Amino acid sequence: MAFNPLNWLLGFFSLDIGIDLGTANTLVNVRGKGIVLNEPSWVAIDKKTKEPYAIGAEAKEMVGRTPANIVAIRPLRDGVISEFEITQKMLEYFIYKAHRQTLVPVPRPRVVVGIPSGATDVEMRAVYDAAMSAGAREVGLIEEPKAAALGAGLPVAEIRGSMIVDIGGGTSEVAVLSMGGIVVSRSLRVAGDELDQDIIQYMRNKYNLLIGERIGEKVKMTIGSAYHLPEEKTMAVRGRNLVTGLPESIEVSSVEIREAMAASIDTIVDTVKDALDETPPEIVADLMDTGICLSGGGALIQGLDKRLQDELKIRVWAADDPMSCVARGAGMILEDYEKLKHLLIDPERTIGRK
Repeated sequence: MAFNPLNWLLGFFSLDIGIDLGTANTLVNVRGKGIVLNEPSWVAIDKKTKEPYAIGAEAKEMVGRTPANIVAIRPLRDGVISEFEITQKMLEYFIYKAHRQTLVPVPRPRVVVGIPSGATDVEMRAVYDAAMSAGAREVGLIEEPKAAALGAGLPVAEIRGSMIVDIGGGTSEVAVLSMGGIVVSRSLRVAGDELDQDIIQYMRNKYNLLIGERIGEKVKMTIGSAYHLPEEKTMAVRGRNLVTGLPESIEVSSVEIREAMAASIDTIVDTVKDALDETPPEIVADLMDTGICLSGGGALIQGLDKRLQDELKIRVWAADDPMSCVARGAGMILEDYEKLKHLLIDPERTIGRK
């Protein structure tokens, strides 16, 4: 790329940032500062003007409570952009907010964004264009499992193999890594959102109780589990009875919610098994020493590590602060950009650089 004096000058005034552009949450990691933002990927827009009314945590609070002229949406579905212009405005807001917190006046950063390993070239291009339109001076893309493995502290660059299972809101990413590359990968569009829908459907079918997405997510986080618990839990779930049309509160147990999520959890477990089945035996031997690392919000589901360990006969462990692994990994690329930029996706695939 030709030398651009403007970009060189802006480099002094802007901080490089790593972004985990997630279906459920967006995290922003500023180089030298760490994670400065962790907000829901929600945007409330005016139906007529299409202008943002609120973004992030404030927009999520409005879900199910907006007047007729405002709608709260998530501009990403299954880990990829479904509403380009709204995603661009959301990124613009997050980049500006990150710079405002660090007192840097000119938001023209170099940006590294995590994307699903199964994203198509068109989907990658959409992320690249959205980040550039939002004010980045340079954009690099990295597969989420690779970024998550870096952020979790796995030896990605070593010959020794390692394995990561990154369960986000829209996608579950399974990857076996060695020597800085992905040996085997699976990208599955069954993750946190699907588990929420399983719970919503279960409450509707069994109790004729209609609940919203936020309630479904709350139930999953409070009593959801993938393996029997030492002490089973219960909680009250409030919604509208579909028969009477009146408000109702139902007491449900963790056993019921485990049953509700069983099919989706089984799909994730089977995908991990499939990836292991394709893994070279030398790397399988390495994994028996190092184990399998869980990251993403799904790693917080109670008993998921025990369920996988029981099925796979390999030690399974959750990373420290699993939700921030991708953002931390993207930040690590920026900390030592020249040494680690080879981990980024080839720009020819996304921008057709000559």
